[in-house]
Amino acid sequence: MGDSSEPQTDGSSPRTSVAANKLVRILWNAAGTFFLALGLIGIPLPLLPTTPFLLIAAACYLRGSRRMYNWLMMNRYFGAYLKDYLEGKGLAIRTKIVAISALWGVILFSATFATDNAIVRIGLLAVALGVTIHLLTLETKRRV
Repeated sequence: MGDSSEPQTDGSSPRTSVAANKLVRILWNAAGTFFLALGLIGIPLPLLPTTPFLLIAAACYLRGSRRMYNWLMMNRYFGAYLKDYLEGKGLAIRTKIVAISALWGVILFSATFATDNAIVRIGLLAVALGVTIHLLTLETKRRV
């Protein structure tokens, strides 16, 4: 694979070198694992955004371990999703529909039953509107 001081690229990863200090690499990998866990928790919980946490995990792994970065980007569940997002290829229409439906279902449930505070309700609705706009403005991936 080459010297660990040289940046290693496989054509799909950016040219960012892994940290030289072992303690720094361990900290980057720990942060990557933490953000990966948050991203995974965010899959069933629309209030916790999955994509940003997965992107942060990828950035952390890129600096901590080329092997962990490659594992994340090649993962059969979300590797292609991350690559498509990073390359600006967009999301499949089904993914958009499921994400927006789940988001609004949880937000409306929470705003109706989980709080009586009008400011919190407005905040929840504002977040849902912002995420919806973001998802709708992303490129829609065409089937190949």
